[in-house]
Amino acid sequence: MVSENETADDPSARRVAPEAVTQPGQIRLRWLVMLLGAIGVVMAVNQQFLLNLFGFQPLGNAYLYYLIGIFLAVAFVTLPISKSTDGRLLWLNLILGAAAIVSAGWLGMHGLEIIQRGWEYDAPLTADIMATILIVLVLEGVRRAGGSVLLFTALLFGTFPLYADHMPGFLWGTQYSPIGTIRAHVLGVESIIGIPMQVVAELVIGFVIFGSVLVITKGSDFFMELASALLGHTRGGPAKVAVMGSGILGSLSGSVISNILTSAPFSIPTMRKVGYPASYAAAIEACASTGATLMPPVMGTVAFVMASFLGVQYSTIVVAAVIPALLFYVALLFQVDMYAARVGLKGLPREDIPPLWPVLKSGWPYLLSLAVLIFVLMGLRMEARSPYYASAVMLIATAFRKDTRLTLARAKQLLLDISTNIASLVAVLAGIGLVVGGLSYTGVAGAFSRELLLYAGGNTALMLIAGAVTSFVLGMGMTVTACYIFLSILLAPALVQAGLNPIASHLFILYWGMLSYITPPVALAAITAANVAGSKPIETGFRAMRLGMPLFVLPFIFVYDPALIMEGSFVNIVERIGLTLVAIWAITAAFESWIYKVGRIGIVSRIAFAAGGILIIFPELMTSLIGAGALVAVIIINLAIGRRRSHDAAA
Repeated sequence: MVSENETADDPSARRVAPEAVTQPGQIRLRWLVMLLGAIGVVMAVNQQFLLNLFGFQPLGNAYLYYLIGIFLAVAFVTLPISKSTDGRLLWLNLILGAAAIVSAGWLGMHGLEIIQRGWEYDAPLTADIMATILIVLVLEGVRRAGGSVLLFTALLFGTFPLYADHMPGFLWGTQYSPIGTIRAHVLGVESIIGIPMQVVAELVIGFVIFGSVLVITKGSDFFMELASALLGHTRGGPAKVAVMGSGILGSLSGSVISNILTSAPFSIPTMRKVGYPASYAAAIEACASTGATLMPPVMGTVAFVMASFLGVQYSTIVVAAVIPALLFYVALLFQVDMYAARVGLKGLPREDIPPLWPVLKSGWPYLLSLAVLIFVLMGLRMEARSPYYASAVMLIATAFRKDTRLTLARAKQLLLDISTNIASLVAVLAGIGLVVGGLSYTGVAGAFSRELLLYAGGNTALMLIAGAVTSFVLGMGMTVTACYIFLSILLAPALVQAGLNPIASHLFILYWGMLSYITPPVALAAITAANVAGSKPIETGFRAMRLGMPLFVLPFIFVYDPALIMEGSFVNIVERIGLTLVAIWAITAAFESWIYKVGRIGIVSRIAFAAGGILIIFPELMTSLIGAGALVAVIIINLAIGRRRSHDAAA
């Protein structure tokens, strides 16, 4: 098990597993979760495709209240009150679930009145009571799904309107009464039903369904077999299979911890088999799965939130994120290959590798559904509907094989998985809405950005370093989505006002916020992989941090030179990608003490090679030339030393 700071971006890591709900005495509970989940999914499909089922087509705010009520109820049933009460106090969970449905349902039924009569400012007594109940339930939901740190954050900023006029300087803001604060948070459109919940309702639910369908129809097995068929025979092949397989699977699920739990039981033992140490194998899997948050087409919940904050289509974020994500995986492949070359590791025996063509033939349903997803997402620009079409295609295509078709048992498991995944997201993001609302209603968000820009004196490097440290620290105790939303309100506007590219600035925050996955002391991804590998968590965390070092550098590159996020001329983009590839190769070679065609290098050469790689990164011709000269010099000197040693040995 992983620690309390589990992320709602990976809800499977914190919730009670669906199979646990099927234990004796829990059958009725299991059916309740499935029923509520089915109602929520049908409602989402009805809203997305404007089906008007049974004459039901609620307004936007009413639809959000209904979703919150349904999936908060699921969260209370499936998420334990605490570790010590796991599986007990069922009666209390049922009462809380019923209260969520009643309070949110009542507000949904009066959605039109809330808007027309301005209940956000002056509401009847019943509305105030229901709003109070719902805000308490939202706080309990965020505590269960996101942990105590996230609860404290939601409380701190959620109650900020109560004392904003007593705060000094730029923290001063508009004050609200207690009932005014509750009305603003629950009945207004910038808090609980603000952007985070709107993103879940409009975009994320469809991709959660797609990810669950992919797993239940054994799509994860296909992508791991495909990676094995392509790379398993090369030196250190199992590690490359883990990088490629976890990268593809993660790009479709958008979930880091779930990705590890799915692929690590296969990838880590195979890596151990060819000679990788347990901690190294676990670190590779942790880094490869962490890229799930960065790799299109799905990325993670945070990418959809980012598109809403920036006011751009999701496909724009996908295009911007693809090159940095691919560069990260290329860096991982460089490192595992150099490590294998230095240590002398081999690939898998040919008899253990599945033939490529049979694998491709068996996996055509997944490739077809992926093609449909990308075509509808990027070609037709129908981001919200693309996962529904892709899921339908996958379910139909996999029905032709007995081992992948959706049987009754798998359908039940699929519905449980979808329900619990969405419930965890709703529980956390409704709570994060309190943070957004507290900063928005008081007007502090804009003032904070202006003051930060003033204190930095226009020094973008100083602001980026401060932003990186803040993102990293917040990422330790908050979900990646929560960390991003918080800093996108406070920090990102200042970066944009300082002249930096808006998308690059938001991606910068995302990258540094998710680094806590692989960096001690938290390192959730590394700890989870270490549990599978049986290695020491701290040792695995430091190895993962070293393997993931390109993630520390890449954000600074694309912030200063947006060519890496596809901004600029074609020639400029190609040139920057080429230089960055050379720089990443040089830096990873220095880390692994190995240069292709040269062999092992010493400490002085490693330092010079890393310095040359770093100089090449800078978007200036002179520094790039100096860096390239350093690389060439190191290679020539080491080749000369190698020939001299060979000559002396022969003599």
